[in-house]
Amino acid sequence: MESARFLSDLTVGKDARSARASSWDQSGKNRDNWVIAPGASIILTDIEGPGCITHIWMTQTCRILPELNKAHGPLIGFFAGEEIPYAMGVPVETIDPDYYRKVLLKIYWDNQDHPSVLVPIGDFFGLMNSLAANYASLPLTVSTTKEDNNTFGGNAAFNSYFPMPFNERCIIEIENQNSIPYVQYFNIDYEIYQQPLSKETLYFHASWNRENPTDGWAPELHVHGNEMIGAVNLDGEGNYLILETEGKGHYVGCNLAVRHFHDMWWGEGDDMIFIDDDTWPPSMHGTGSEDYFGHAWGMQDNAFPMNGSIVNERDVKGFQHSYRYHVSDPVRFNKRIKVTMEHGHANHLADDWASTAYWYQDLPSKEIKIAPVDQRLPLRPSHIDVAGQQIDQVLSEKEIDFDRLKQDRDAMYQRWISDSISASKGNIAQAAEIRARYRKKTI
Repeated sequence: MESARFLSDLTVGKDARSARASSWDQSGKNRDNWVIAPGASIILTDIEGPGCITHIWMTQTCRILPELNKAHGPLIGFFAGEEIPYAMGVPVETIDPDYYRKVLLKIYWDNQDHPSVLVPIGDFFGLMNSLAANYASLPLTVSTTKEDNNTFGGNAAFNSYFPMPFNERCIIEIENQNSIPYVQYFNIDYEIYQQPLSKETLYFHASWNRENPTDGWAPELHVHGNEMIGAVNLDGEGNYLILETEGKGHYVGCNLAVRHFHDMWWGEGDDMIFIDDDTWPPSMHGTGSEDYFGHAWGMQDNAFPMNGSIVNERDVKGFQHSYRYHVSDPVRFNKRIKVTMEHGHANHLADDWASTAYWYQDLPSKEIKIAPVDQRLPLRPSHIDVAGQQIDQVLSEKEIDFDRLKQDRDAMYQRWISDSISASKGNIAQAAEIRARYRKKTI
């Protein structure tokens, strides 16, 4: 079994050197986060290979502070580092409920000029539609508090255990496409090697897609209604696209967020995976969306190592967030692969679907595209909580000099953003120094 091989690796010695890139406060103090300016990018680490990313931990925030002297006026951007608002008597802030979709995670391999990972940061780890929730799978986990669970923009901790090997170089970057500053805490654990990787080594990739709404031809009809019995799909045209790529590699799974607009069952859409020269039928044809995600008779509120629910529609009406990871059963391809799923039987439903696909393949790989930020924002119904919501009565009792607050805030922004740029250079230099020492000791 795959898990047995994974554990048996602990009994074998390896010629490697472990290291970490993180957001630790390089001044020796305790502000262990980086602040990224609106519209800016920052390199978290730049590592000379050969090597492998073994673990990524992240937590983050993006906070906004209302102008209290304008009860329904515009919002002033604010973020972690509550010294100013707390000192001025403001007890709470509001988290931007959509920021998990506004910030991009980008990873580049071996000097390729475009990223092999290009995904909104929340969706990459399984926090989809910016809706925080707990789950634990083998390669990815999200952890939230009881108060943040099932809230938009809720605080969360992320972990990735996908192995990500590289031969020449690895660059991990965050791009803040928000209009306010963004705060990132992170640990990136990796190991470096002396010898080049095998020519058979494949590189980790991840991409994001959304169709809002899916092109349904009868969204008002129930999937099990009499009208649907004769509906057929014998070519896969119009299916929702999870992944399409060319090269040699294997698909290792996806997460899928369905925002369902109708008070009926959203599933029954078959998964259809076309491999290499497939026409019809595809090499892999499933029996229903709930079946693909390893459930049946609807989706249960369970999160297992390889499959399950992250957000269940019974807990959050209209939302189903699911995952299926092919870690022990990768879907292999030699030329190309196209992973699709019907949105409702024979594609009859018109809902908001978004997904992240994960796969390994050879380089060079084709450029990944992603929708602009305004087309990524989640649809948020009024009955769903927003994390850190302001309490108007409390705030209305405070008198705040907002001109002074804005001046202090802007000065702090610039100082912390500048510190983060310097810390990025420090991380790059540290990775180079670790590589140099490792190389010297083995000559």
